[in-house]
Amino acid sequence: MQLLPPSLTIIEGESTHKKSFLLYAIVVKYTYKIGHFLHFLVFFWFLIGIAPVISGEDFQLDKELLNKVELKYGKDARSLLIAWEGLIIQDMSMTDLDKLKRVNDFLNQMEFVDDRIHWQKEDYWATPIEFLSTRGGDCEDFAIAKYFTLKTMGIDEDKLNLTYVKALNLNVHHMVLTYFSTPDAEPLILDSLVGEIKPASQRADLIPIYSFNGTGLWLAKQRGRGKLAGSSNRLQHWRDLMQRMSDDNF
Repeated sequence: MQLLPPSLTIIEGESTHKKSFLLYAIVVKYTYKIGHFLHFLVFFWFLIGIAPVISGEDFQLDKELLNKVELKYGKDARSLLIAWEGLIIQDMSMTDLDKLKRVNDFLNQMEFVDDRIHWQKEDYWATPIEFLSTRGGDCEDFAIAKYFTLKTMGIDEDKLNLTYVKALNLNVHHMVLTYFSTPDAEPLILDSLVGEIKPASQRADLIPIYSFNGTGLWLAKQRGRGKLAGSSNRLQHWRDLMQRMSDDNF
């Protein structure tokens, strides 16, 4: 099966302020739709705690789920999910960097589709199963799928953040996945708009606003995650996402 590249790309400019990404705030996550400013309090009360995800060595997609996906979306969707399962259960001795690259390359082959077109909703957070079965989604769907895939492959949740940013080249709000090798390390950026994984200092086209993972929310005025602002166990969108993942036997 030939996978299509993302339909949306950006041209990166040379960074004249390499530290800019690291000096802005990181704290919570996306709310409402792309193109609208987030209201911190709305978003803060919107997040939810995350259920444990099965480890990669034990990961297996339910056959009944695969049959339902094939019935609804066709054989190619089933084949794609099986390929994703193979990605997760491959050699667990790989380094984090190898896992990051393989997951980023695999998931970035999906297509960018706006929620209003894809799901007929202003804002919808798709599960990895929904994202892959339909071969596309918007920026938060890419980031969420990468987050859960890498968690399932054994990467510590403390190293992963879903980070809401302003993409300057497109003048839109955007979601990426950030990876911290250590709590104080410069993060690496996994982006649906740019195929290459780069350190934050080389992505001056992105201004971080908020970030979170399944453990907490962070308000950061300096590099790294900064000050812990609270638990990420509040948001209805996140609760709905976790319920659907449970229904999918993920």
